[in-house]
Amino acid sequence: MGMLVNNLQAAALPAMIVILNLGLGMDPVLVGIVGSIPRLFDALIDPVVGHISDNTRTRFGRRRPYLFWGAIFSGIIYALMWQLPAGHSQSFYFWFFLIAEIVFFLAYAAYSIPLVAFGYEMTPDYHERTRLQAFANFIGQAAWLAGPWFFAIMTSSLFKNMVQGASVLAIGVGAFIGIVGMIPGIFCRELFGSLPKVVAKGFWEHLKDLFKGIGTTLKCSPFAKLCASTFLVFNGFQLGISFSIYVMIYYLFHGNDKQGGTLLGWFGMLTSVFTFGVIYLTAWIATKIGKRRTFFITISLSIVGYALKWVGYNPEHPYWLLAAAPFVAFGTGSLFTLMGSMIADVCDYDELQTRKRREGVFGAIYWWMVKVGMAIAGLFAGILLKGSGFDVALAGDQPVKTLFLLRVFDVGIPIVTSAIAIAIMATYKITEQKAHEIRTELENRRGKLAS
Repeated sequence: MGMLVNNLQAAALPAMIVILNLGLGMDPVLVGIVGSIPRLFDALIDPVVGHISDNTRTRFGRRRPYLFWGAIFSGIIYALMWQLPAGHSQSFYFWFFLIAEIVFFLAYAAYSIPLVAFGYEMTPDYHERTRLQAFANFIGQAAWLAGPWFFAIMTSSLFKNMVQGASVLAIGVGAFIGIVGMIPGIFCRELFGSLPKVVAKGFWEHLKDLFKGIGTTLKCSPFAKLCASTFLVFNGFQLGISFSIYVMIYYLFHGNDKQGGTLLGWFGMLTSVFTFGVIYLTAWIATKIGKRRTFFITISLSIVGYALKWVGYNPEHPYWLLAAAPFVAFGTGSLFTLMGSMIADVCDYDELQTRKRREGVFGAIYWWMVKVGMAIAGLFAGILLKGSGFDVALAGDQPVKTLFLLRVFDVGIPIVTSAIAIAIMATYKITEQKAHEIRTELENRRGKLAS
């Protein structure tokens, strides 16, 4: 349930932020900036939250208090941030949404980082970690199933315009985040929830420990490769998909936003449906041939899917695009299942070196890399959209060059970034045998300490 709420927050924001451009007429570059700056803030705050969570000691555990209160505040803030008053300038909407988004990401970090760390520490078994991440991602995938339909909901006849649609939809999303997000904070139990209390330190000592921990984490070679690969695969996908709605509306349907929104909904839903199967297929393959080799297969299949999108963008047969969905699903479906399991292995590797359990910092740095990439993707999406010559005032009469460039960005960017990620993962060295050796040494060490 926590993963479902976590993914919903990640899926809902980019699905709804398009109203700033299409609903309120904000300049694409300003939309890119307002989408990137809060994510940079989020990325900066994540390691702090991870360090605090790792060193928190309460009778409820290290993670659970943050999950309980983080869910409540995230839900309330998300609902409020979309209540955009009508009739104001671009400058007003820019600053209103920028400030609201920064506050939201502070609450979101307090929820998501302890949640991710919780998943890394739940089981010590090499294959159980993959199955655990697969199951969590399977449930969480429902959020990505709903996200593509948000635009169609906001532009439906139920509302007088998409701005009103966004404000009503946000209330429902916020309520779901607040209520369902509390579930893991109430019912889950922590394996490392009763670690010895941390010796009391002053602010500057904690700050020194934080930066020292970040430095140690970034020097961990296997972890750095996982971060780089995720950065490329996920943010390449995010940057590419940000142009899909524009291609669908203005290239396939000549400016008809309702038809474009419907196709986006079907494409996103089919991708999500196939992702459910991909998640379990990924877990099964990984137990047979290993996590790294599985990564090579699944990401290669996603590259095939991106290439098929180029063929599927056919104005005479717009729904040919749906043929690419099963292949695209291999990228998004396998990535976090494999990476979550591999980071859990890296946490053992790190404990062997540092004698500390630092899932919070590892989770924070990992998602810091993802979010920095999302911030960069958001900024570049606005810049590339502007550079393509797109003008919302032209409606369905966009220049031919603009429509061509939008398709190039949509298809070409994720193909290139995914290929580079495969090359990086070819050098990843923690195999199943190596992970078992690390685990055995850790257990022997703990036994000696206990005796």
